[in-house]
Amino acid sequence: MALVNKIIPFSCIDGPGNRTAIFFQGCNLKCTYCHNPETINKCLNCGKCVSTCPVKALSIKDNKVLWDDKKCVECDNCIKACNHLSTPKTKDYSVDDLFEEIKKIRPFIQGITVSGGECTLNADFLVDLFTKVKEELNLTCFVDTNGTIDLSKREDLVNVTDKFMLDVKCIDNEEHLKITGLNNHTILKNLKYLLEKDKLYEVRTVVAPNLNNEHTIKEVAKIIDNKCKYKLNAYRKYGVREEGLKLHGEVGPSEEEMKIYLEYTKTK
Repeated sequence: MALVNKIIPFSCIDGPGNRTAIFFQGCNLKCTYCHNPETINKCLNCGKCVSTCPVKALSIKDNKVLWDDKKCVECDNCIKACNHLSTPKTKDYSVDDLFEEIKKIRPFIQGITVSGGECTLNADFLVDLFTKVKEELNLTCFVDTNGTIDLSKREDLVNVTDKFMLDVKCIDNEEHLKITGLNNHTILKNLKYLLEKDKLYEVRTVVAPNLNNEHTIKEVAKIIDNKCKYKLNAYRKYGVREEGLKLHGEVGPSEEEMKIYLEYTKTK
């Protein structure tokens, strides 16, 4: 079983073509600029969110918070009330259950992309899901990851995955520790490993205030050396918690700034 935060049936921004994007709950990073921090932790069933729901889509039974998705109006009051970087709006899926959800929309998609949270924390589940999806539905399978799980030790997952989309947040380890809580050693190892395996579809870096963006972008671009896409995402305040707002502010980089950063990605 795996805990899923959300399934977006049709997405054109999570890999090539029209894809189903599956967001798993739980992440081992706590990025200061995370715009969906409610995906980081799993619900503690404290019940604080229950009284905030205007349509009574939340209840407590046997010391567990229950969510009725049919009543839910997506007001997100429960997420705003949670101090644990979590949400009660999740569902447990078996591989077969999730496969059936994908199968319903098979004629309209080119593949699936798993994300999070951090989806590779469910590596065994992904291997089973991808194997079934590829064999029975003939769809491509992409992984959107923060790169903290050593993929050279999970060749079963790498082999069954068509392409990876990898976040590289900071090239400087001290800066990475500051904004995520973990070092970037495994991430950079995965970057080089996936390039060698020709398994990288895209690398992404968030351009945020008070980070050494220029250094990160230039160094990552050298490593990539035009072997895959390099996407720069501009920081936005939406969803960012108080700690992140104190560090990065309310205003992200301007269009003019992003054009300058874009030039740094171009290697000769």
